[in-house]
Amino acid sequence: MKSDNHNRSGGTEGQPGERFASEPIVPEPGSMSASAMSRGAPGVPRRFTWRGRQFEVVEILSQWKSTGGCRHGSQEMYVRRHWFRLHTQPEAVLTIYCDRQARQPRNPKARWFVFSYTMPQAGDEV
Repeated sequence: MKSDNHNRSGGTEGQPGERFASEPIVPEPGSMSASAMSRGAPGVPRRFTWRGRQFEVVEILSQWKSTGGCRHGSQEMYVRRHWFRLHTQPEAVLTIYCDRQARQPRNPKARWFVFSYTMPQAGDEV
C-alpha cells in the first residue's frame, strides 16, 4: 500500500477532485475483516451503505493512524482514528475512518465515517 499525504488531523491533503463529506456509513453485518480485528485493529467493512447506496471495497489503497494525547493529563499518546483510502464499486475513491471511541454515547456503534470522496468524473455526486 502506498502512503498518502496526511494533514495534522489525519485526513488527506486535497487530492484533485476530492470532496469533503464527514458523513457516517453503515457497515454491512458480517463484512468486517476478521484478520484485522484479531490483531486489535478495526476490520474495514468490505460492504457498506453511504447516502443510501451500497458500496463494495475493491482495494484498500492505503491506511494510516492518527494519534492524540491522553485526555486525563498523562504524557501518553493514543491512537484516535484508523484511516483507509479505498477504491470501491460503484466506482469511487473514498477516504474513510474509524473512531476508536464513539463520538455519540447514545449511538456507540457509529464509529465509521466517510471523510472525503472522489468520483470518476468531475461533477458526479453520490
